[in-house]
Amino acid sequence: MTKANGRKSIFITGAASGMGLETARLFHAKGWFIGGCDVNSAGLKALEAELGAENCIVQTLDVTDRLAYRAALAAFAETTDGKMDILYNNAGIGRGGPFADQTFEDIMAVVNVNFVGVLIGIHEAIQYLKATPGSLCFTTSSSSATFGMPGIAVYSATKHAVKGLTEALSVEFKAFGVRVADVLPGLIDTPLLPPGAVENAPKDGIFRAIPPSDVAQTVWQAYGSDVLHWYVPPELVEMDRAGTMDPEAMREQLAANSLFGKASADQNS
Repeated sequence: MTKANGRKSIFITGAASGMGLETARLFHAKGWFIGGCDVNSAGLKALEAELGAENCIVQTLDVTDRLAYRAALAAFAETTDGKMDILYNNAGIGRGGPFADQTFEDIMAVVNVNFVGVLIGIHEAIQYLKATPGSLCFTTSSSSATFGMPGIAVYSATKHAVKGLTEALSVEFKAFGVRVADVLPGLIDTPLLPPGAVENAPKDGIFRAIPPSDVAQTVWQAYGSDVLHWYVPPELVEMDRAGTMDPEAMREQLAANSLFGKASADQNS
């Protein structure tokens, strides 16, 4: 008898905090077996203590290390009879600032964790998803994938890449019976945010601060749905449409309301 004991299972990266942690808690409450990975080993130990060792397998993992990712998935599969109902690619980092001022090391760190790590995860996990009827490949994108955002240009670019990959694979993986979807969260109250971001956020509207548990609920809803893109909050879909229909207007709006656009205007005056 395997450790999962026939339960449905979810493999979560970035599981030690924020959206990943809340997703692990929710699916545990629903009776699922949890695979939790993160670079934060202390957070993983706390997660294991909270859920119970019989209900999860936690592993320290750098998602940019392909061989380590492969080994983590294999260890998870040993506990689930080779099945995986959901792969949740959630691990991510955020390093912002003006693109011209960023170090190339910071730029590549964001690319490697936020996109290459997703590519590795999906490529290595597809065998388990294919072996599981009704499985879902789910990834955290971002509201910054609705239009390229100044100040977080590279982060935004990686999330656009995730969104495009999700769309393409949602077509390809139909042949395997594997669904593919993503979530585009707005301002989520997680450790990824800089200090003061939540406190200074508007109390309502599209850029209000959202608890990470709302994203966890979205992952749960996505498992029972065929929806491709999930927006948290839902109003973000209008921003996505606006940026697609009139990108020049969106560009001018962002320039008028950002320090970067104002700086450019000052330099040209």
